[in-house]
Amino acid sequence: MELDYIENVNGLDENVVRLYNFNKAEAIKFKELIEDVIINKKQRLDLSQIDFIKPRNCNLILGLFKSDEGILSEDNQTFYCILTLRGFINMVNLIEPFCKKESRGFQYLYDIDNPTDFLFSPSATW
Repeated sequence: MELDYIENVNGLDENVVRLYNFNKAEAIKFKELIEDVIINKKQRLDLSQIDFIKPRNCNLILGLFKSDEGILSEDNQTFYCILTLRGFINMVNLIEPFCKKESRGFQYLYDIDNPTDFLFSPSATW
């Protein structure tokens, strides 16, 4: 599983933080990390510390907040995915189909009016 940031992905100043190049087993591990660390323990999840995730040009830290803000950054290198508990529970539900079978599809992991989307794509395409 790899992590990267693509700036101005469509010429409309929209950006993507992307988790890609993974299989069903890694999707299961990622889903379980969100459930364990964020949902159950209420702690932040720093993806640079996860052995099966290879950061390419950025890092992403997931954490709970009082409102769903999406992905924010001050330097386009360290990103924070800030969601409510409900937002992370919804994210787990969106990841679930990738845990049931190998897939070449993709999924945006939240639907927030924010210039940076969070893309989950085993084949790196969308």
